[in-house]
Formats: sequence, structure tokens, C-alpha cells
Amino acid sequence: MGSEKEEILIMLKYFYRFLIDLTNNLYISSIVRAYTTSKISKRLIPSFIKVFKINESEIEKNINDYKSLHDFFIRTLKKDARQIDEDSTTVISPVDGFVEDLGTITEEKNILVKGQLFSIRKMLGNDQAFEKYIDGVFMIIYLSPKDYHRIHSPVSGQVISQWDLGGKSYPVNKWGLKYGKSPLSENYRKISEIECNGVHVVLAKVGALFINSVTLTHENEFLEKGEEIGYFSFGSTVILLFEKDSFKANGNIKNKSIKMGQKIGVLVQNLLNNMIE
Repeated sequence: MGSEKEEILIMLKYFYRFLIDLTNNLYISSIVRAYTTSKISKRLIPSFIKVFKINESEIEKNINDYKSLHDFFIRTLKKDARQIDEDSTTVISPVDGFVEDLGTITEEKNILVKGQLFSIRKMLGNDQAFEKYIDGVFMIIYLSPKDYHRIHSPVSGQVISQWDLGGKSYPVNKWGLKYGKSPLSENYRKISEIECNGVHVVLAKVGALFINSVTLTHENEFLEKGEEIGYFSFGSTVILLFEKDSFKANGNIKNKSIKMGQKIGVLVQNLLNNMIE
């Protein structure tokens, strides 16, 4: 009985990957993009709001003012819709989402999520950068279709490097993480490394099924905590990396939904500096 169940799971895994490979190509992606950015797709907005139970009261514009489903998906919010934790020692969530996992970055370079191993080294694509984060902390935040998809800076600091990696993108929901082909380390991703008072933080923006787009909107190299830096187009995950002994996460956020601007932990160096002052 056990072996039959394992065989079914293996078949499901490969079938799932086959479907993704079949549909996730430039031609299909172009069709999806063309439709979701067209005026015709505007008709789907009311049902999209209803299905995903989106809070209309926090949306900046009137629903009728959005030109397409994609236009609505990358919506901005009213200024008071999210509160930014102003304490200089804190790190905030850069997005609305669900904390899928939180843990220590080991020398084995892998993290276990939903029963699969993902390589942080491969996700970064930079061995030299990875060395700084061994024994540090990683955090994975998944954004569902209902979430606000603008990305904000988790700290105030200088963008010291930024690079793109990956091509195809598997889903990053629970099924994609369980059956996909290492989506967190293989998907299209745009990675930023920020220096905050001598401490380095990686903010990796991982694309998802069909549309890989991660659009940056910030123009300056220096970022203020809570400042908008970009947005996702349809489906996404954020991965945060912190150096060893530089970050202490809130103990109650794993497997919880969080909002952009919410405190997710503190930078130890900033906390020590405040204590000395």
C-alpha cells in the first residue's frame, strides 16, 4: 500500500511538472500577458475581488478607474492603509504575504520547505555573496493573488548590488513548492543586496507562473525603510537573507499572514547602537 502511494505521488509530481513545462513558455506567457493587460480583462475585476475577498476600502482608486486586471493587480493603496514601524532598530515586512518559512542558513547551502530542499547558494547565483550569509537567517514570504503586490524596502540603507537570474517560473504556492522543480532557486528572480549600518540584507524577488515580471520603481541607490521599490506581476515570493548574528526575528510570525510595514524583527547592530547612545 505504501509503495503504491509513493508511486502515485511520483506520477503526480512528474505530471505536474509536465503541465507547467507545457504551458510555461514564451508564447503562452505572451497570450496571458496580452489578455490580462487588455481592456477586456477589466470585466474580471469585480469577480476577482469577490473570489479573493479583497478589502476594497484600502484601495487608492475607484474600481472603475482600473484599465485592466493587471492594472488592478499592481494597485496602490491609500496612504494610511499600511503603518510603517518607525523604530530605527526594526526590520519590516517588504510585502503583504504569508511567512512560509523562517530558519537558519546552514553551510550545506540548502533549506527544507514543504519537504523539498532548495539551494540558497543557487538562488543567489553568487558564491562570494552567499558566504556572508552562512549561519544567518532566511525568511520566505509568499504572496497570494489577493495580496497587495507592491514591494517596499525592509530597512533603510544603500543598494550595493543588484542582479537578475533564472528563466522559466514554476508556481510558488504550496503545490508549486511541493511538486515544482525547485522554484525558489530556479525561477526568474531579481536580487538586491542592501547595506544598513554595515549589515548586509538580501531581498530576493522571485517570479511565479506565466509572467516573470518584477518591475523596479525606485530611482535612488539609498532606500528609506518602507519606501516602494517595485512590484510583482501575477504571483510572487520574497526571500530575505540576513548575516550571522545580525538579525533577531519575531518569534510569532512563522506560518502567519503579515502586512507590509509590520515589524518582523530587529537588526542587532542597530539595537546595540541605540543602547550605546
